[in-house]
Amino acid sequence: EALLICSFCGTSPHRALIKHHINKKLFGQTCEDCALTAKKISTDIRMAATLKLLKPLKYQAFRDSFAYSATQSVAYWNMGSNIRHRGQAPPERSSSCHPARKVKNVGSATFSQRVFTISSAFLGLEFSKASTSKARKLQLDSPRTMKIDEEDVEVFDSFEGTRVFLQLRPEYQLHSYNRSETCQPLSVSEGELILHKVTVYQSNLQPQIIADYFCKLSSLPTEQHPVLLTSTSFALLCQLSVKNIQVFDIPDLISILKAFVSLGIPHSHSMLDVYETRFCQQVWEMSLNQLLLVADLWRCLGLRVPQFLKIFFSYLNLHWKDLSLSQLIHLIYIIGESRQVPQDLMQKLESLILKYIDLINLEEVGTICLGFFKSSSSLSEFVMRKLGDLACADMEHLSSHALVHILKMFRFTHVDHVNFMKRFGEIAPQRIPSLGVQGVMHLTLACSALHFLDEGVMNAVAASLPPRVVHCRSKDIAKILWSFGTLNYKPPNTEEFYSSLINEIHRKMPEFNQYPEHLLTCLLGLAFSEYFLIELIDFALSPGFVKLAQERSKFELTKELYTLDGTVGVECPDYRGSRLSSYLQQEASAKLWNLARKDMNSKPEFLEALSLLETMLGGPQYIKHHMILPHTRSSDLEVQLDINMKPLPFNKEAIPADDVAKLRLKHVGVSLTDNLMNQLLKGKARGHFQGNNESETLQQPVKSEKESLGNFLSNMAGRLGAVEMAGLHPSAHVQAPPVKLAIQLTNRNQYCYGSRDLLGLHNMKRRQLVRLGYHVVELSYWEWLPLLKRTRLEKLAFLHEKVFTSVL
Repeated sequence: EALLICSFCGTSPHRALIKHHINKKLFGQTCEDCALTAKKISTDIRMAATLKLLKPLKYQAFRDSFAYSATQSVAYWNMGSNIRHRGQAPPERSSSCHPARKVKNVGSATFSQRVFTISSAFLGLEFSKASTSKARKLQLDSPRTMKIDEEDVEVFDSFEGTRVFLQLRPEYQLHSYNRSETCQPLSVSEGELILHKVTVYQSNLQPQIIADYFCKLSSLPTEQHPVLLTSTSFALLCQLSVKNIQVFDIPDLISILKAFVSLGIPHSHSMLDVYETRFCQQVWEMSLNQLLLVADLWRCLGLRVPQFLKIFFSYLNLHWKDLSLSQLIHLIYIIGESRQVPQDLMQKLESLILKYIDLINLEEVGTICLGFFKSSSSLSEFVMRKLGDLACADMEHLSSHALVHILKMFRFTHVDHVNFMKRFGEIAPQRIPSLGVQGVMHLTLACSALHFLDEGVMNAVAASLPPRVVHCRSKDIAKILWSFGTLNYKPPNTEEFYSSLINEIHRKMPEFNQYPEHLLTCLLGLAFSEYFLIELIDFALSPGFVKLAQERSKFELTKELYTLDGTVGVECPDYRGSRLSSYLQQEASAKLWNLARKDMNSKPEFLEALSLLETMLGGPQYIKHHMILPHTRSSDLEVQLDINMKPLPFNKEAIPADDVAKLRLKHVGVSLTDNLMNQLLKGKARGHFQGNNESETLQQPVKSEKESLGNFLSNMAGRLGAVEMAGLHPSAHVQAPPVKLAIQLTNRNQYCYGSRDLLGLHNMKRRQLVRLGYHVVELSYWEWLPLLKRTRLEKLAFLHEKVFTSVL
């Protein structure tokens, strides 16, 4: 019981089980009116005097995330933000609520600044220690919590936001939980009577009566739920339900589970494990609608139920063809929120998506994409294009959050739906100012992952972020910086944009201890854009942070650390801070080289370029396939030329030991002699290459090819000067340093989509190669790939021009 006293006249206290309090005296009230009995107060709230709940000694606060969820006049809680069970990670939220923005006042009444606290003591059914020990107090009258604009875009409840689709078809009501569908409203006095009956008739209560009591008690005014949950009589009712759980029929079990959701039973309550076990036993006796409803109720409770879902999915593998459209969409939502599903089932669901594709609405497209994305399940390119076509047809009526969800799936599948991205580029700049920063981050990250650079979109992002950067999480800052760096784009307000995000990085430093990968993402994104935060780089490469990153992060961060370390080594010559250990450098370098070598050796266009270059230059000792800058994660073909533009045999690994001495005395390479020119012009089948006596058949070019090639080679001979060796022995004078070429065979993935603008990492690599004295020679995919269908002679001519004119 809680002791209450009139806050206006000091009348003697009266006892009552549950009361709510406001600081507003009703018009015409007297002090005598305030001295009402608890029963009268509970039956006629409109005429109730203002009572103040005293804070009992030894009572401790317990705040459940669902206890206040049904009334916005009390508080806006970020539902599910503190849910953890059996190692469960909190559900991903699209909400951008700042910690100081978790309370929202939309009512006309004002509240006492006093924060009441209540103990949580169930008979034999304890809350988890973590839940009670970490209970927080809610300060209802603070200035920041009382004045929040209802249109504030940062206040978004991702739980309700992802369930909007459930309101678009009446069929969803058959298998989903709806808070508005509750039992007849129950007065406080009626609630007291039920609890009294539970205490008196506990041993004689029938299962149906127990279920009915739960339903009725869940209809009490929401502000009274927290105190109800601490009542010993309610704890007894919970015990009785567990005791009788084997005799409840399926409708009764579902009714009780609904009551648990309405009352906000904490996810850590031990009796929920018993209920999950019972529902597991009943799966094969339930209909599809009942199974979906139960799964939805577990989701509303914020409880992960892997065993129930495992059996449910086994059931679905046999009955998936029976799913209606609404059942299919709802199931995909549940799968996404649970983050678990057998992939063979998802393939079956994909076929159902195609079956219903013409009936799916825009919000359901977003739900499908979000469900597949969250469960890490891919959709075929064909289905993604179908969904993209649906969204394109009426994108102006697509909600911003559904748009974000669709982009997430395009990012995951890497499907380049050109029309969708064009339409997105048209509407996104107008949507971005009204979208929370987390939504903005996902839009930006999708553009980055798809290599889609739309300056209008990026400019809108850059303009909208500085005023509300305080709402960004460390993850948001990291992904946005990474996206701008990856797309190699600097907006018109570059200085304001980057300074605001950099300042926020410093304010978010405590978060980086928990998510070290976000700090590395920030620093790499900045490095792509030529921003180097020396103090933070020193911190990120320090032994302590490196150890933290390896132990705490769920990602393998060695490559990121190595890229940052190598970058600062090249671009910041005055840097004297921490560096990665030589062991980690060697480990990362070996891994990256193995990946790069395997990747390049699997590409026919690369192997042919390498073979032709070896032929043209005179052998494998004149060219080396390796990673000049291992930290940039891609390989190069290095060639070195002397002052006379002659290839140098620098690749000692390709030279047999017996030939090393000979190569010191004899130059081996291609000499453009008159004889060779005549042979080429006449289409002879022999080419003379000094040093390896190679003879091979060349395709005879047509007359036009002979003329153009002859002109080209004649011009090349004139530009290069004397092509014969002036002498076989080196000059007595100090030799000039060699001209180092870094030949790069590029592909589409190194450029922004539909353009020839390099992405951030590859642009940074070229920048660093130039710093180290290399001349970058690009064999672009748009030039080289079409040549693969041409003659060998044309390929050699192309490569010759690229190599020997790159430094002229």
